[in-house]
Amino acid sequence: MINYIVRQGDSPWSIGKKFGVNYNDIITINGLQDKRNLVIGESLLIPINQQANKEAIEVNGFIIPTSNERDRTLVRENQKYLTYITPFSYHVTENGTLTNLNDEAILSAAKLYGVAPMLSVSNISGSGFDTQLIGKILNNKSTQNTLIDNIIKTMNNKGFRGVIVDFERIPPKDRENYNNFLRELVSRAHSSNYLVGTALAPKTSAEQSGPWYEAHDYEAHGKIVDFVILMTYEWGWSGGPPRAVAPINEVIKVLNYAVSVIPSNKILMGIPFYGYDWKLPFVPGGKFAEAIGNQEAVIRAGKYGANIKYDNISKSPFYNYIDENGIRHVVWFEDSRSMMAKFNLVKQYGLRGVSYWALGKPFPQNWALLQDMFTITKL
Repeated sequence: MINYIVRQGDSPWSIGKKFGVNYNDIITINGLQDKRNLVIGESLLIPINQQANKEAIEVNGFIIPTSNERDRTLVRENQKYLTYITPFSYHVTENGTLTNLNDEAILSAAKLYGVAPMLSVSNISGSGFDTQLIGKILNNKSTQNTLIDNIIKTMNNKGFRGVIVDFERIPPKDRENYNNFLRELVSRAHSSNYLVGTALAPKTSAEQSGPWYEAHDYEAHGKIVDFVILMTYEWGWSGGPPRAVAPINEVIKVLNYAVSVIPSNKILMGIPFYGYDWKLPFVPGGKFAEAIGNQEAVIRAGKYGANIKYDNISKSPFYNYIDENGIRHVVWFEDSRSMMAKFNLVKQYGLRGVSYWALGKPFPQNWALLQDMFTITKL
């Protein structure tokens, strides 16, 4: 497929005529079934130049359970594009137990459609990742053994294919304690034929400082676990200044370091399934930006008559608009151009695949492009 940038006067019919393709295919691939007007600067996928000898990759999709009907629908709609689906998340407790998660609809649908479900465990407590909680666990061998028992038990009882450990804001002094915990978990999990993966903050060097980074030992994880998910997003985040969520120039820095210490066939590159809408001027500590779906971002641009622009450094689309109350906004999001740039990195670095955060917001171009460029591995 190729990307085409919409210009004044374009329509699906005129674009189809230009490239000799059926305009209905353009409508379907780009999610234009609602007959909305095209937006100047919008990127459309044109179904020509099909890829040959497509590489096989693994694809994970995190999903936050909401309602049984919605959860089943999301699995059904996305199942052919996924190797794994990961309900987020079971929270660890101070005594080594796991909190409950209403993921039954996801698990039953995953089994029906042949998608491998992965257990996600995190140290979230209250409003975020709890440094004190994970520090206590990593300094108590008995609690760790209890936690591993409960992880194995949950995978057995619910039919998970493996576990993804997402421990964040770990005390730096507990870096090796975390590595040792993973060694024991992998030993126990592998004896029952379970996979183990970890989610890692986006580091560019082993010496990178900060509470999100220091205890994430890339080289050790590359040796210990079956795969890692690099959380290569949130440079632009809801409480920070406006910028691309996953700028390609920053992602490349992370990948360059990662592949120097982790086998590339163990790396899933994280991809955001969302953008942000910031009110301007940005005020530090002020109101957080609104998370917005990528297709929703294009529709909003059309609503306010905004022209979509593209930043060639970050390989990300953005636009400005003024709302009904006269307030200025800037929106950064993902489109077919930015996704193609990310998928090309998967090919360039020979990565194991990609991991989406998180399923739920429509983005038909992503799936069409993914299927065009890769073969999705099924377990």
